[in-house]
Amino acid sequence: MANSDPVYLRVVEDIRRQIIDGTLPPGAPIPSRHQITRKYSVGETAARHALRVLAQEGLIISRVGSGHRVREKPILLPLHRGRSPEPHTAFASDMHAGGRHPSWSWRSELADAPPDIVHRLRLGESGPVMRTRHIFRGDGRPLQLLTTYEPIEPGQGQGAEEGTYERRSAAFRLAASGTPITEISEAVHVRVPQPTESDLLELPAGVQVLQIERTYWSGDRPVETSDAVVPGDRFRLVYGIPSPL
Repeated sequence: MANSDPVYLRVVEDIRRQIIDGTLPPGAPIPSRHQITRKYSVGETAARHALRVLAQEGLIISRVGSGHRVREKPILLPLHRGRSPEPHTAFASDMHAGGRHPSWSWRSELADAPPDIVHRLRLGESGPVMRTRHIFRGDGRPLQLLTTYEPIEPGQGQGAEEGTYERRSAAFRLAASGTPITEISEAVHVRVPQPTESDLLELPAGVQVLQIERTYWSGDRPVETSDAVVPGDRFRLVYGIPSPL
């Protein structure tokens, strides 16, 4: 390491190496700031910065009263991405397969469509849409956030609603009334969680999220779009792709 590198990087590099090679196994305590200053001959500020960097990398976690410990290596659960327009059904199936009890809560209300939703729903101009925010849980632990947006249909109720039962999606309702869903498009990217998302999903520092943008189409008309946010350290996305042969 170059002499011009900040001194805290020497601490980060050594502790990171011990975590990766197993010298410090999951759950093992990490030296305190005071212990770091003595062991590595660095100042209090460098020790504090080193611990902050290791936490941001997702290698260690801090627990009140017990200091820092090596973070347990998470087991990635499969999250199947299929054609079902009912997110509750798909989530429940994945939870049951993993031996977990699924539950959820949601709130639906009118909201102004953000610019990207205006574009995805081809609204032409900003206006109100029906927005529904869901929190999906496994064994009571928050595991997924889902926000759906749908254009306002004639005669559709526009009052705020909330519940813990399965709320039928716009795509499901339209298909049931004879308007077929002809295509489902999906895009996935990784990003840093927003503070509210970190709180709702109880994310440790350093964990990024997967954002899954899904849109249901009937012909050339988008009838519903949604953003699912899942912790990147808890899930792997599983897709089935039809063979062209």
